[in-house]
Amino acid sequence: MGNVMVIPARRQVGNTVKQSDQKKLRVAAYCHVSTDSEEQETSYEAQVTHYTEYIQKNPEWELEGIFADDGISVTNTKKRDEFNRMIDECITGNIDMVITKSIS
Repeated sequence: MGNVMVIPARRQVGNTVKQSDQKKLRVAAYCHVSTDSEEQETSYEAQVTHYTEYIQKNPEWELEGIFADDGISVTNTKKRDEFNRMIDECITGNIDMVITKSIS
């Protein structure tokens, strides 16, 4: 028996399966603004529109929903109904990936 060379596994970037052989990635977006000002309301609407279009344009993704809390404090998730509903959907396996503007 000769020398054995160990090649460590590397994380694959991107999909290596043909489109016809794979299921689409189930993607959702979370939108949030923390104040009720008119300027923030425009940001909220723009986020919802942007992520809806962004997800629908990707042929490898399936839109699972846009979850949005408007004017609710970020300091506590108890009152963020849509955020909590989205997390429940992730836990039950209905969402594969969530995109958002910011996690701050």
